[in-house]
Amino acid sequence: MELGLGLALIGALIVLVILGVHIATALFGVAFVGVWLIREDPSLALRLLSVSAYNSIADYLFATIPLFVLMGLLVSISNVGRDTFEVAEALLRRIRGGLGVATVAANAVFAAVTGVSIASAAVFTKVAVPEMTRHGYRRAFAAGTVAGSSILGMLIPPSLLMIIYGVLAEQSIGKMFIAGVIPGILIAVCFVLMIVALATFAPSYVYDAERRRLRGHHVAPAMPVPEILAKLLPILCLVALILGGLYTGFFTPTEAGGMGAFGALIIALARRSLGGGRMWRVLKETGTVSVGILILLIAAAFYSRMLSMAGVPTAIGDLVQSTGLGAYGFLMVYVAILLFLGMILDSSSILLIMTPIAVPIAQALGFDLIHFGIITVIAVEVGLLTPPFGLSVFTVKATLGDPNTSVEAIFAGAMPYILVMVAALVLIAAFPVLSLALI
Repeated sequence: MELGLGLALIGALIVLVILGVHIATALFGVAFVGVWLIREDPSLALRLLSVSAYNSIADYLFATIPLFVLMGLLVSISNVGRDTFEVAEALLRRIRGGLGVATVAANAVFAAVTGVSIASAAVFTKVAVPEMTRHGYRRAFAAGTVAGSSILGMLIPPSLLMIIYGVLAEQSIGKMFIAGVIPGILIAVCFVLMIVALATFAPSYVYDAERRRLRGHHVAPAMPVPEILAKLLPILCLVALILGGLYTGFFTPTEAGGMGAFGALIIALARRSLGGGRMWRVLKETGTVSVGILILLIAAAFYSRMLSMAGVPTAIGDLVQSTGLGAYGFLMVYVAILLFLGMILDSSSILLIMTPIAVPIAQALGFDLIHFGIITVIAVEVGLLTPPFGLSVFTVKATLGDPNTSVEAIFAGAMPYILVMVAALVLIAAFPVLSLALI
């Protein structure tokens, strides 16, 4: 009875989110009704809600969220992304598909200090798409490249999705960050190889032949070494500070967030990027984003307690074992569900719904939960590119503001990146050492 009710409530939650109900409201509502019906006591549901609200975010660890959000916004407003792209463009100017490769490279470096895919998509739409179009690239390919490479923002640490997963699965956020380094670099390298291969063997997919003919052969001028160092120094210092401190154990994740935010503030002040009320806007947006995430975590904790009370994770785990699927059979089904949900829900919603269900099952089947978390984040990130939701694609479209570039064209431009990510996901799932080697 309780199990059937729990499964019905999961279905109700997904329906509510698809209908447009805010994910936090849906989680709170479904969890409250679930506890009420299971225990037939609304006062117990209220007490459980109050316990969840306190225990879910009382830990010092949760300061990580606003600190990394603040750091990412300060870096974005300081034009560090533009400088990184200009350096990558100058260094890679002679490679086939060089501007596409430069976009991926700049996004990979930028990801190491922002941790938010949507921020990367917005920044590089403004910087990279006009430059790629001017040099004869198809506008759809340029926009698809920005959307595709923006997902590195959630794979290369620090990453807000890794923080959310670490909290929900009760895993070390520092270990999650370190485990994401090799997969993030691997996917970035695969993106680069794919762009070079397309530019070599399918140039009509990458280039607009007529625009290139009119423009003629043009190679970006070389950039003096001092200018390269000046443009790269701020972001490289931040990357070294955050990842170096985490990897050596000198910083906890919260301390790394604090040092990163302080370093980003120094860069923004040095570049005089905070005048005209921009500092207040950064602080206001930091608060808005952080409070939204923390409320989601409280709602997810309440929802997770309801699922445990209904016995859903245990029952699904027993079902998986009785059907003989085995660990990797379960993983295939789980990833397929994540990819499907990615077509209709945003990344945070998928994590909040699925992690409380899947983690106990994965642990019972013998998965390392850090490795399982990396697989989860990659699968969820694919959803940022898949139609009809594709949040990164819609972000690029909105930022681009070009009526001649349709959403469908950007989805088509991002398709090779989806295929590369799925291939990398299979590889990382098959070889856990790729995510666990540095831990």
